[in-house]
Amino acid sequence: MTLSSLLLFVAFFVGVFFPLKKCEEQQPPEDKLLVVTIATRETDGFKRFLRSAKYFNYTVKVLGQGHKWKSDGYMETPGGGQKVRLLKTALEELKIQDKIILFIDSYDVLFASGPKELLKKFHQAGHKVVFSSESLIWPDRHLEDKHPHVTEGNRFLNSGGFIGYLPNIKEMVAEWKGEDSDSDQLFFTKIYIDSTKRKSINITLDARCRLFQNLHGALDEVVLKFEDERVRARNLLYDTFPVIIHGNGPTKLQINYLGNYIPNTWTFETGCTACHEDLRPLTALKENDYPLVLIGIFIQQPTPFVTVFFERLLKLQYPKNRLKLFIYNQEACHMHHVSSFLQDYGSLYRDFRFIESEENMDTAASRNLAFDTCRKDKDCDYFFSVDIEVVIMNKNTLNILIEQNLSIVAPMVTRAGQLRSNFWGALSADGYYARSEDYVEIVQGRRVGVWNVPYVSSVYLIKASLLRTELTDYKLFNSHNVDPDMAYCHTIRNKGIFMHLTNMHSFGHILSTENYQTTHLHNDLWQIFENPQDWRDRYIHENYTHIIKDKLIETAQFDLAFVVRYKPDEQPSLKPHHDASTFTINIALNQLGLDYQGGGCRFLRYDCSVQAPRKGWALMHPGRLTHYHEGLPTTTGIRYIAVSFVDP
Repeated sequence: MTLSSLLLFVAFFVGVFFPLKKCEEQQPPEDKLLVVTIATRETDGFKRFLRSAKYFNYTVKVLGQGHKWKSDGYMETPGGGQKVRLLKTALEELKIQDKIILFIDSYDVLFASGPKELLKKFHQAGHKVVFSSESLIWPDRHLEDKHPHVTEGNRFLNSGGFIGYLPNIKEMVAEWKGEDSDSDQLFFTKIYIDSTKRKSINITLDARCRLFQNLHGALDEVVLKFEDERVRARNLLYDTFPVIIHGNGPTKLQINYLGNYIPNTWTFETGCTACHEDLRPLTALKENDYPLVLIGIFIQQPTPFVTVFFERLLKLQYPKNRLKLFIYNQEACHMHHVSSFLQDYGSLYRDFRFIESEENMDTAASRNLAFDTCRKDKDCDYFFSVDIEVVIMNKNTLNILIEQNLSIVAPMVTRAGQLRSNFWGALSADGYYARSEDYVEIVQGRRVGVWNVPYVSSVYLIKASLLRTELTDYKLFNSHNVDPDMAYCHTIRNKGIFMHLTNMHSFGHILSTENYQTTHLHNDLWQIFENPQDWRDRYIHENYTHIIKDKLIETAQFDLAFVVRYKPDEQPSLKPHHDASTFTINIALNQLGLDYQGGGCRFLRYDCSVQAPRKGWALMHPGRLTHYHEGLPTTTGIRYIAVSFVDP
């Protein structure tokens, strides 16, 4: 190679590669970034935003805390001028010219990645100010033609997020002279569509959603991507991974869904990473220091195994002197169940109130009254709502829910063998049930965690402080169009309050009540097909499974009839056993008192003993499954019985 050729090669190498190295050096360091947001109240959404910021080590400055929000609605109706005013005032105090400001909403925003990626993509944009974009124009459609065209991506500005250098943003907000109720979106849009101002401030849009993803108008474009213990939102249309996700407009449920996973809240490798944060442990408390809970029990239709419900209620591992009961019953057939429970055990509780069916109070009114009972009781810390068809198997349910320290949290309960549960993973366009992508896996326990969901019912815990602050309306359950539980959840969602569901433990299940009849002598006995698990728990002895292992079934007795002799020095009795029959018939062949003393049959589960009937009379009972029994000792004389097995 000649010297001239070598010099030319070196010159080319330096000319091509040196600018790239220089470009890397120009990328702003992370300590130059300051996140600025507005939050006048500490909502559930704001807490979620701060958690995501903390996860990636963003430095956040919060404006407006303790102030009253003055416009009609936050990012739902034209308004938001208060945000611009607060930002303008805050920026006047900053003097570092190369400071980079990221200004975003907080109640419906998540970080999906850290400052390094954000600054890299901002630097690559090649402008001093970059606004988030969207495909829909708002709030003034008449300005559509004035927006600059883009080669690819969204054409319209969204004011919910922008990033830029301090001097340029100061220049931009210096023009603000509006009212707090004026539209910040319209203010920034007019600056952007003015070509002179756009060039002077050096503004561009993040048209391909590399930095910001606004969900309104783009729900079909955004999916979750799980990879290497990390979760990101991916824009399928532009094949980008935005750093910031914004649930603008009517997409609050979608940002809630994404927030169940981003930022790495739940992954396939780690499971739930946030489920043990901000817990309220109870184990160190003395019993008298436990939170006071009002348990609301609602009986709205004939329901099987009501006595079992109250038996399980008694078994809850929670100090009963820290529990009050509110029982609403609109079914006369269950009057004796409730009355018997209160008569026997009501004194164990701190207090109780019973609304009887004769009072003709409807479901919505009863739930409103129950909430208000807790709301007005200064000692009430939590309200625990339980419908009578919920079978609470976990004795620690109440403790687990309280320790989650959430505004509203429900234990997941399901219908045995079905996908029916006490929550919805998504809503349809008209506000009814829709199946979320993760619903089946949550119900079947393949994804375990604490989930932000749009609807819970049947059983849930709510903080009393929430009833006294955000939910002061007495008629929360009233609606002319939908069921009381749907009306209640609609109000909760509109107020930006999160409803959570936990499936981190096995809590219980929901009974089938659709075909329950109350015309039998023992109504629950007929539930063997409707609620087989509960029927077995109620009527099959818990030790029944031992009969095969311990060989407790009488074998080799398959004749239709045979005679058994009981004699003190020979076979005075018979050990506990099940018979190898569907039914067993015992006929007395001689007479108690005249021919022998003692004897009889004892059924262990029921602690019931039947002495021998008079000669010629028969005793008939189930052989298998339910009637585990023994022959009582014959003390003197000889006792004879004829035994027949029916359907051996």
